[in-house]
Amino acid sequence: MMRKTRKHAAAKIACFALAWIVTGLPGARAQSVATECHFFFAPGPAQAGCTGVTPDMRYTQERGYGFEPGAKIVAVDRGNGNPPHAGFCTSDTPFFFSTAVPEGNYRVTVTLGDAQGESTTTVKAELRRLMLEEVHTAAGQLATRSFIVNVRTPVISTGGRVHLKVPRETVEEAWAWDDKLTLEFNGERPCLCAMEIARVDVPTVFILGDSTVCDQSKEPYASWGQMLPRFFKPDIAVANHAESGETVAGSTAGHRFDKVLSLIKPGDYLLIQFGHNDMKSKEPNASETYKENLKKWVELVKAKGGLPVLITSMNRHSFQGNVIVNSFRDYPEKVREAAKEENVPLIDLNAMSKTLYEALGPEPSIQLFEHNPELTKFDGTHHSPYGAYELAKCLIEGIKRDKLELASHVADDVPPFDPAKPDPVAGFRVPPSPGFTNLRPLGD
Repeated sequence: MMRKTRKHAAAKIACFALAWIVTGLPGARAQSVATECHFFFAPGPAQAGCTGVTPDMRYTQERGYGFEPGAKIVAVDRGNGNPPHAGFCTSDTPFFFSTAVPEGNYRVTVTLGDAQGESTTTVKAELRRLMLEEVHTAAGQLATRSFIVNVRTPVISTGGRVHLKVPRETVEEAWAWDDKLTLEFNGERPCLCAMEIARVDVPTVFILGDSTVCDQSKEPYASWGQMLPRFFKPDIAVANHAESGETVAGSTAGHRFDKVLSLIKPGDYLLIQFGHNDMKSKEPNASETYKENLKKWVELVKAKGGLPVLITSMNRHSFQGNVIVNSFRDYPEKVREAAKEENVPLIDLNAMSKTLYEALGPEPSIQLFEHNPELTKFDGTHHSPYGAYELAKCLIEGIKRDKLELASHVADDVPPFDPAKPDPVAGFRVPPSPGFTNLRPLGD
């Protein structure tokens, strides 16, 4: 027992105690060192300084890493004693691996493939954030890919906590706020050979918004914010603080904006998209108050050296004939006015989504939205993974059109996107995650 305890303690020291070098200055960023966590998933002993992971290793707080319950994981030995060529772990269903880490941004580098067979792996993080899409390797080929994952907790460094929704965020969405980094390995045949995790100092794209933006925890729902990481290079983080049912006023009162403001640094971005729930306010001059609240946020972010970007709400599935009609009254225009008055970039997702939906037409465009036949009412607000993916492409195109510096971080394999020429749904190949719900997200 003592030997096992020492082994686990040594692994945790290798992963975490050597992880950070801090300058000691107030507000200084933690710098990554060459090695933080090295995991190997092939059978047999791991190399010195590395941690071998076997299929029976479930995540525990004591161990600080391991597989989450659910999948039947097997380790395959390819007879080569030199990791990562020695073998891999795989499963015929999606599987999850978690590592305990402090709040921050982490570069994850995975080695995928099989010395004797093909593999296809899609990787998601935390709550279904798309990181890698269909990494295919031929027999005998290994592929190494990196991506950045943001990990957060509800604690605000300047005081207080985010007011999480109970039980939604404390149970169903707990992985979005806990003290570990969780990865989902999915695809036709995911083959995980090795993994490195290192804390890094990179720019962060923060997001605040509602259910059309947030990380939806279960199929068949998805939002553009959780698709966005796939479209960036591994030199920038996406921190999605949006949540279902939120408004600008509600995110202020719930300290979601305070959380972002406590973290944002010069060179970071804040993407802001609200409107679906704000427009329901019965208060006098509600839309003008909405606009003024947006402007206050913009000013506070600018004061911290951050770069705010305002985004108009995408349309609902509000067709009259073959034309989408605006269901948001003057709220999109208030966002445009706020962006102009504050001299900040605007991504007009309201206009781009109109083009996107109309290009498909009233019936085919239903595929962009969650369409659960078990629900008695069609949900014309919340999107399917395909719809979220297409809207994320609209966001990336908006970033390029506005010539934001952020465009330099867009992944090299992302082609130009024309909302008038959407991708066919038949070509959408992001596999569904485990977990399904019949409950609609909050808001409408």
